[in-house]
Amino acid sequence: MRKQLGFIGKVSAAILLGSLMSMSTLSAKTLKLAYDADPVTLDIHEQLSGGILQLAHMSFDPLVRWTKDFKFEPRLAESWERVNDTTVRFKLRKGVKFHSGNPLTPADFKWTFDRLKQSPDFKGIFSNFTDLNIVDDNTIELVTDGPYPLVMHTATYIFPMDSKFYTGKDESGKDKSVIVKNGASFASTHLSGTGPFKVTSREQGVKVVFERFKDYWDKDSKGNVDKIIMTPIKDNQTRVAALLSGDVDFIAPVAPNEFGQVESNDKVNLVTMPGTRIITFQMNQERRKEFKDPKVRQAIVNAINNPGIVKKIMRGFATAAGQMSPKGYLGYNEALVPRFDLAKAKKLMSESGYPDGFSVTMMAPNNRYVNDEKIAQAVAAMLSKINIKVDLKTMPKAQYWPEFDKRAADIMMIGWHSDTEDSANFYEFLAMTPNKETGKGAYNSGNYSNKFVDETTMKANKETDPKKRAAMLQAVEKQMYDDAAFVPLHWQNLAWAARKGVNIEPVVNALNFPYLGDLVIE
Repeated sequence: MRKQLGFIGKVSAAILLGSLMSMSTLSAKTLKLAYDADPVTLDIHEQLSGGILQLAHMSFDPLVRWTKDFKFEPRLAESWERVNDTTVRFKLRKGVKFHSGNPLTPADFKWTFDRLKQSPDFKGIFSNFTDLNIVDDNTIELVTDGPYPLVMHTATYIFPMDSKFYTGKDESGKDKSVIVKNGASFASTHLSGTGPFKVTSREQGVKVVFERFKDYWDKDSKGNVDKIIMTPIKDNQTRVAALLSGDVDFIAPVAPNEFGQVESNDKVNLVTMPGTRIITFQMNQERRKEFKDPKVRQAIVNAINNPGIVKKIMRGFATAAGQMSPKGYLGYNEALVPRFDLAKAKKLMSESGYPDGFSVTMMAPNNRYVNDEKIAQAVAAMLSKINIKVDLKTMPKAQYWPEFDKRAADIMMIGWHSDTEDSANFYEFLAMTPNKETGKGAYNSGNYSNKFVDETTMKANKETDPKKRAAMLQAVEKQMYDDAAFVPLHWQNLAWAARKGVNIEPVVNALNFPYLGDLVIE
């Protein structure tokens, strides 16, 4: 049985029905969860990724969070109001505790905000914010450096950390608060949040066990899961087999070529949803002089049959892309369509002086995006048709991200979901000139740099008129399209599956952050 959810969360499908398996009260409250990979760290400021944000929603709470229809609902902020053009005031929830037993205070928000501003991955999101002010014991203010249209969007990223828990020295004398990219730190191996689940054990790449936090503040939640056992299963078929055999209760993602097997089984349900995550390849202009030539980049884009990838590899469970912004975003420019044209690609290679091509290295994960390894293999084969010989290496995401951070290959795969649900988030992280001080371009492994893209993105972030802002964002998309700044592949759809009785439909969403604290097992 397959449930299709609308893009903006207008759920028309009925609540999952089905005969219940015989189970004890204990097993009914234990969720055996299999993802394609487990979190690479417990430090929610170390890496800006879907997996880490999923962890954040399990073990921490944000100021506010997204609803299915892309509105904001209170979490640790009970209410909010705009004080002036640059200030939004938040009334905080009382009586909230961290897993350590420490009470949540405004000082924890301030400490977290200051740490976010220092995080290599997150500081770009907060570049428009100048301060987090403590007004009183239950009130804080977010202050921006001018009118900013995305204050509430950004507030969804503020998961207060336990400042007392993360302050001081660890057993080896190192600062507990330090952020270490792809390395060992206190925060990467210890966790104290305010969220519904605390981490009780963790074997990287093997298993993570979460248990319900008995002092969790949200007593209105109907969620009845007391324990979650998260097991990473990289292989799509193996993951589905584990669900169908009853070894696990809930899996994600479900690859399109596994839909038939899931839908034909009367003991499980499939839930699908149109997605907004763009899957791309980036061409490193600092590693390869050939990539500095726009004609070479245009040749590569024209050589890749992304509609064919959607049809054959994704089985139609994606939308071929010509730009970063999906339809419905302000920056979406309907004129920017996919442009597979092999004859044109060959002509561009000749015009650029490389009719005989050249050799490149390529890296991609093999358990991060749906069919990522197969997509990379297909792209490598397509590039061979314009005489670009590809040395492809794929690896699990835990090994891939350190290599990505080092820009270790000439062409690298990256997928991105704009967690602010706004086009500018794509440009800030994937297209602006890399800048370690500001955090802009943090995931721009192609080292693409265009003054118009940089300046217009920043101007758009100060523009509160939606029409004017849309025009700016669409102009950025057009500039990148003309530059062939990156290789757009498709927007990846979402799919989850669970045994009947595990009511996942109400807790999954287009952001792919299941709110497992609210999950009900019947």
